[in-house]
Amino acid sequence: MTRIAIIGGHGKVALELSRILSGEGTDVTSFIRNPGHREDVAATGATPVVLDVENSTTAEIAEALRSHDAVVWSAGAGGGSPERTYAVDRDAAIRSMDAAAEAGVGRYLMVSYLGAGPDHGVPEDNSFYAYAEAKAAADAYLRGTALDWTILGPGALTDGPGNGLIEVNPADTSGGSETARANVALVAAAVLGLPSTAGRTIEFRDGTLPLAAALEPVS
Repeated sequence: MTRIAIIGGHGKVALELSRILSGEGTDVTSFIRNPGHREDVAATGATPVVLDVENSTTAEIAEALRSHDAVVWSAGAGGGSPERTYAVDRDAAIRSMDAAAEAGVGRYLMVSYLGAGPDHGVPEDNSFYAYAEAKAAADAYLRGTALDWTILGPGALTDGPGNGLIEVNPADTSGGSETARANVALVAAAVLGLPSTAGRTIEFRDGTLPLAAALEPVS
């Protein structure tokens, strides 16, 4: 049986992903910071494990990830101070990548966002700047590892229904980039089952293409 580790297991995308994977018979371990979130995570069919990645060493994260087949990073500081944003979204994320390699977990899925990168264009005085910088650094680091990585870049997240219909690498987002969290979870679950997506950055938003067609390898 495949074993998947989700870091940031109490987030809305992570909870939905746990439901999907567990429903498919996958063994899911969901890492959470707050012990009070155990019941919510367990209700999805995942096994909740308390692990504060912000304050854990690479070795401690590696020990937690050992014997898993893939890791999904869906954690985040959730705004607040720039210091904590860098500590979680950049530094802890990078430690988790090193930990995955140390633990022999080759597959790594990063949940990022549409437009992430060094040319994100967010001004320094914008409250989103620290997050944009942190994600750019973490994504770049991941691309430089030997892991079988995939980076997902969903657009602006909504609580809309997940219908499994998306548009990949939208050239024009002037009309909006809304992406249902449920669709993000569906994409993540699909990507974990598609080795051909390793080494790809997949930016997407809600659209009209079924997942199987949308995620086909680029020719």
